[in-house]
Amino acid sequence: MSNYQLELKQIVDYPRCRIYRQFIQTLIADRSIRASGCSGLFYFVVLCSYANFRTSYRKIDGLSYTVYPGEWVCRLSELAGWFRTRHQYRVFEILDLLQEQHHIDYSTIGRGQVIKFKILGWRKQNTVLDYNAPCQKDVGFFFFPISKVTELISIGKCSQMDILLDLWMHAIYNDEQVQGSDAGPVAYFRNGTGSPLIGYAELARRWGMSKATTGRMLKKLVRQGYLSLLSFPGRHGSVIYLNNYLSTMFQISDVMIDKEEVAMSLNIKISVPDDAESEPETAITEEQFCVSVKDISVSKTHLRQIIGKVAQILSAGGLACCDCPKSKYKLYPLSPDCREGLRDYILTIVCGETELYRFDLRLYPVTKV
Repeated sequence: MSNYQLELKQIVDYPRCRIYRQFIQTLIADRSIRASGCSGLFYFVVLCSYANFRTSYRKIDGLSYTVYPGEWVCRLSELAGWFRTRHQYRVFEILDLLQEQHHIDYSTIGRGQVIKFKILGWRKQNTVLDYNAPCQKDVGFFFFPISKVTELISIGKCSQMDILLDLWMHAIYNDEQVQGSDAGPVAYFRNGTGSPLIGYAELARRWGMSKATTGRMLKKLVRQGYLSLLSFPGRHGSVIYLNNYLSTMFQISDVMIDKEEVAMSLNIKISVPDDAESEPETAITEEQFCVSVKDISVSKTHLRQIIGKVAQILSAGGLACCDCPKSKYKLYPLSPDCREGLRDYILTIVCGETELYRFDLRLYPVTKV
């Protein structure tokens, strides 16, 4: 029997995002996420989730309607429920806005009580099937172009629902072009830097709101379990990870995000206490750690605490030897880089007389402001 290893990636250069209909149904039902304000992205995604891939027929009030790929026909009351509004005139305002922006075409039937809409450009993004068959609306997925996300969130001040969808559609997982994406699905707005670090000021401009409101929105989504928000000191900014993304998109177990691991992958400082008494309990012991020569720029106490943090990260990543008290950590300083203060090391993990693992370790001293 042949054995295979599966590797999953969410590629940053791919121009479309896969959206599962079941996920959209979950958002429609979640009343804790507000859709008030301008929710153009949410409304358009909802319509896309109901569009057909093939020709089918739907009977409403005894009349049968032919629905072609990229189209759907429904009652006005159904649309009001999907858009989460109690007023039917609001449904027409939303449809008119999307039609003016050239995202849809729609028409009314039966004195305005039945709506038939068509997603413009549906065939360019999604495969159209030739045969006729019913099209389920609560299973499967459709493709959504990333370029339309920016268009739709630029219409006005974004709602909480649009913010969540914007982050979700810009999630990247396990792509070497984006730092930190190997730790979990991270929000990256394709700015060419390869870094997912972003400040509240930039997000506020993107979503058309103040920095304070942006912070409140993100913290609310964190409390509701949709996001993991990692904020770093100084002007580094924040990194946003999407919870339940892997189970929804790839049907695999979601991962726990470790802040220290993300900090290392983004070259963000790891703080160590100034005094030995405040050393964390999980640090490796004095007997487990040795430095080949005396280092002039980093004290041995600080080095041991840094290696202790590295050991925690490696242990969380599945390196069982880092949990064993018999493992020893040997640090070999290399020549300093031409940049002032930079120190390079070789870290080896040894069991008895056997060298098990070898890592390159680079430290940048950070001056406190």
